[in-house]
Amino acid sequence: MSKTNLKSAFIAAFPHSIPVLASFSILGITYGVLMQTKGYGIIWSVLMSSIAFCGSMQFVAITLLTAVFNPIQAFVLSLTVNARHLFYGLSMLEKYQGLGKIRGFLIFTLCDETFSICCTLEPPKGINPKYFYFAVSFLNYFYWIFGTFLGGVLGNIITFNTAGLDFALTALFVVLFLEQWKKSENRLPAIIGIACSIIGLMIGGKNSFIIPSMVIMLAALTGGRKQLCY
Repeated sequence: MSKTNLKSAFIAAFPHSIPVLASFSILGITYGVLMQTKGYGIIWSVLMSSIAFCGSMQFVAITLLTAVFNPIQAFVLSLTVNARHLFYGLSMLEKYQGLGKIRGFLIFTLCDETFSICCTLEPPKGINPKYFYFAVSFLNYFYWIFGTFLGGVLGNIITFNTAGLDFALTALFVVLFLEQWKKSENRLPAIIGIACSIIGLMIGGKNSFIIPSMVIMLAALTGGRKQLCY
């Protein structure tokens, strides 16, 4: 990689990653603290964030780590929580096509927040798309790991009740959605997404609505792609 082009890509990507920085800092610290309270030190929490890097599932995994090991339950739970990655991963195939060896890293670090940024933003003029997408992915990946590290360090110091800190993730999604709403001229997909989520909630309830919602969205967007792409 050209150091000059890569530096320009990071400078261009950083402002778009600030909401993620704010959220991942709080969530990462919360995760590190929770891991510390369950007897897992900094090394374990940072390794989990570096290798697993699956946000919400990492919080669920804390319970799995402290309970009787059930591999089938762990597999089904992980698949259910992270099934949404299958759907939005498919939509990034075109953007990530032809990016060479770096494509593997982009796929590995494709989380909800990175997807929200990369799927709506086009690289600025003069910035290589490969470097820009790498910068966004790397920054968000780093924020999560660094937040986890801080949480592990502060785990033995913080004494206040940390319940509710994970709401920052919900707040982040709201901010990202509003940003996309403001920038997009075609808001019909967003409206369809909201409608499908409501239907999925009615079908699966608050604990199991993600997969039904994603399936309905996929069917709706695929069936109406000609009308939506203009």
